[in-house]
Amino acid sequence: MFGAAGVVFVLRPEGMTPLVMLQKRSAWAHEGGTWSCAGGAIDEGESPYEAALREAGEEVGDIPLHHRELGEYVFAPADDWNYTTIVLEVDHLFGASVNFETDAVAWVAVDEVDQRPMHAGFAAAWPHLRAIIEAAERLPL
Repeated sequence: MFGAAGVVFVLRPEGMTPLVMLQKRSAWAHEGGTWSCAGGAIDEGESPYEAALREAGEEVGDIPLHHRELGEYVFAPADDWNYTTIVLEVDHLFGASVNFETDAVAWVAVDEVDQRPMHAGFAAAWPHLRAIIEAAERLPL
């Protein structure tokens, strides 16, 4: 009803290609078995940022305390619904399948993301999200 939001977590290891966290959607979920970012429905009164972090915490575990927002992309496949993806840089690897919505979590090099079977909405947003990641300066968190 209020749209949905998710978060792409980014880690920039020194001297390496940035890594992003991908979530494998459980078999029962819409487009189950595909890879995407953690996320879900926005609740009434919640901002997309708040919803993205809440949903990610529910699906992949506690989010690192030290993080910074690199940007966001709004995918609007319909006039009355959109999906906002927040891009957050973190300072260490984390994440696990902590509930029934997630079959697996993987940290994947940015240039290898599109080699996985992706959720259609995430696939449509990925070029824009990748541009945000690649444009961001490496700064200490």
